[in-house]
Amino acid sequence: MAVHFDRSRMQQVRETHDSWFEGRLDRPLLSITLYDAYPSDKPFENPITQENCGDFTRSPEEVIEILDRQLSTCEFIGDGFPSVDFTGFGPGVLTAFCGGKADNSTGRVWFFPPDGNDEKPISEIHAEYNPAHPWAERIKAIYKAGIERWDGSVMMGMPDLGGVLDVTASLIGSERLLCALIDEPDEVFRLIDEIESAWYAAYNDFAEVLSPQEGYTDWSGLLSSVPSYILQCDFSYMISPKMFSEFVLPTLKRDTEKLGHTIYHLDGVGQLPHLDYILSLEKLRAVQWVYGAGKPSGDHWIDVYRKIIESGKCIMLIDGFSEFFSILNTLHGSPYARFWFSANDRKAAEQLLNAR
Repeated sequence: MAVHFDRSRMQQVRETHDSWFEGRLDRPLLSITLYDAYPSDKPFENPITQENCGDFTRSPEEVIEILDRQLSTCEFIGDGFPSVDFTGFGPGVLTAFCGGKADNSTGRVWFFPPDGNDEKPISEIHAEYNPAHPWAERIKAIYKAGIERWDGSVMMGMPDLGGVLDVTASLIGSERLLCALIDEPDEVFRLIDEIESAWYAAYNDFAEVLSPQEGYTDWSGLLSSVPSYILQCDFSYMISPKMFSEFVLPTLKRDTEKLGHTIYHLDGVGQLPHLDYILSLEKLRAVQWVYGAGKPSGDHWIDVYRKIIESGKCIMLIDGFSEFFSILNTLHGSPYARFWFSANDRKAAEQLLNAR
């Protein structure tokens, strides 16, 4: 079997995603995947997960072969496209690339400060990207095998590098960072600068390997012809808007100026106090509002979506099928949503496309 997509169609989809990022698309951006549209007699096992990311027994070529077989069973509809998600190496993997400890013994990847950091003063803690880290090397090797196999007809995504302050918290500990924001702000700013430099060193290292695919994507599922990323700062849940404006906003501003297309991952009600600052970022293109488990559905957050749209940003929806239509009928704008259906749900996919 072969992936049912080609490079010319990828170019068309990429141009549509660019139009959405730049506010030129006058309809919703809909990425729809039909699974099992082309049944296979071989069961699929994801070779890139948080549970198995440290297992290098499969060669990069074998990993790509397994992924190719899965993608070959899918049909990509609307603005959808075949892609490979590298978040299996864990959220905030830059921590590991900068010397932090990675532990996936529970089946989930968690990152911790390097040995000895607890005893060191923050002034002696430094961060630098190590391009030879085993996981960084593994990711790049899989990239190279994928480029050889697909020649740009499948997009491979950036790993989840993490937000700058999130990585800072992983390298020195969250509680210690909270105290340092008050007691040692200058050292925090210094460490933030070093981690930000490491972030771009890692991004550029991966981007160079991926350059033949002529596009950028990440765990957001968005596609871009220019460098892009979904920005975040989960640590901001624990700090005031004032601290957010001092320690987080400047890094986000620089990100939006360095990267052509950016979206912010607004995760949880604890980040809503920072929304005005986030929307003040002139070059930020969009916001993904994630209200969190146990919270009311998307209909409850219409005012949040409206505020984002009225600021001139696009919105990325995480809601289900019915919520998508409810929000679309209530708000004007050009939202982006991703849907995964089994092959026998083609009628639902067509209903979504008709809404465009």
